[in-house]
Amino acid sequence: MEKAAQCLHSGLRNIPWRRLTLIGLLGAAIYGIATHPPVQPVASGEVGLRVNQWTGTFSRFEEGQVLVIPMIHEFRLYSLRDRVYQPESEGAGGFSFQSIEGLTLSTEMTVRYALDADKLLSIARNLPSDMDNEIVLPVIAGILHKNFSRYTVREIFSSRRQEIQDEIAKELQARLAEDGVKLKSFTVGKINLPPDYLRGMEKMLAAELASEQMKYTLELKEKEVKESELRAEAEKVSREKAAEAAAQEQVIAAQAQAEAMKHILPFKEQQIKQRQLEAEADKQQRVKNAQANAEARVIEAAAEADSRKKLADAEVYRLDQVGKVNSEQLAREGAIITKNPLLIQKTLAEKLSDKVQVIIAPPGTNGRFIGENLIGRISGDQAGNNAAEEDN
Repeated sequence: MEKAAQCLHSGLRNIPWRRLTLIGLLGAAIYGIATHPPVQPVASGEVGLRVNQWTGTFSRFEEGQVLVIPMIHEFRLYSLRDRVYQPESEGAGGFSFQSIEGLTLSTEMTVRYALDADKLLSIARNLPSDMDNEIVLPVIAGILHKNFSRYTVREIFSSRRQEIQDEIAKELQARLAEDGVKLKSFTVGKINLPPDYLRGMEKMLAAELASEQMKYTLELKEKEVKESELRAEAEKVSREKAAEAAAQEQVIAAQAQAEAMKHILPFKEQQIKQRQLEAEADKQQRVKNAQANAEARVIEAAAEADSRKKLADAEVYRLDQVGKVNSEQLAREGAIITKNPLLIQKTLAEKLSDKVQVIIAPPGTNGRFIGENLIGRISGDQAGNNAAEEDN
């Protein structure tokens, strides 16, 4: 035993411990660099957080390369891209849950979410690195189970489907926001019902559809009746309104006519007065014209009478003068004829010269004046003969 111990001790002395130490350190360094690269890439849409393990401080890095020293720094990479969760339940074709009646249903749904870039430091300090499986998915499953279990199958399937979806989305958004996750959208897809329940529901829906159809038919008939009544009422009201409007128009027209007559009557009275004044003026004018005409006629008659008198006086004077001249002429002619009887024929010819061109008369047989036959002088015997003939 002592010899063996001495051999071992001597062998250990002969081992090159320094070389082995350097080789070990070099191998550890190579292993550390291989497993923990000193440069970590940060891609587009990602954020890197470098944690100093000695001081506990965080440094945030966007797209690029980040220096990470092993044993000093710890590097965590977070994706800010949208993530989509579409649960696949065991054999049901979606997320399975139970309604308030205890029936198992499954539904297809889509949850779209992303990490909140403003809360990355809080996420890195307080939450696990696997956010999807440890935080997000359990929260989604818990909220879905809790909300779906409060409603009946019919409410989930048809009547309150949108309301349930809105409630789940609102609650998910508030709950995930506490953990630094933004909910972008939540959509409920196809809901798979149990076969027996589905057949019963189809029958019930068919009956309800028939009932609803009858209900809508009756409502339609009622609406048609109401529409007819309203139309008749509207026509009645329209006629009443038209009658009222016509009556109102007549009243307004009568009022307007009465109002117009208030202005027309004075105008007519003024016209009548004006016509009376015009007639009076015309009458006075005619009277004046008649008086003037009468005076003018009197003056004209007086003037005419005066003129005629003057003409008569002139004619009398002329005749007097002519008579005097003729008397004097006859006296002269008589004296001449007395002296010379043969001038009687010449004088007679001159008197008849404007009526007789030529006078041829035989001389008298009794030796009388040749012109006695012409001037109508007949003898006494002949006159007696003529008187006797008349008596016979």
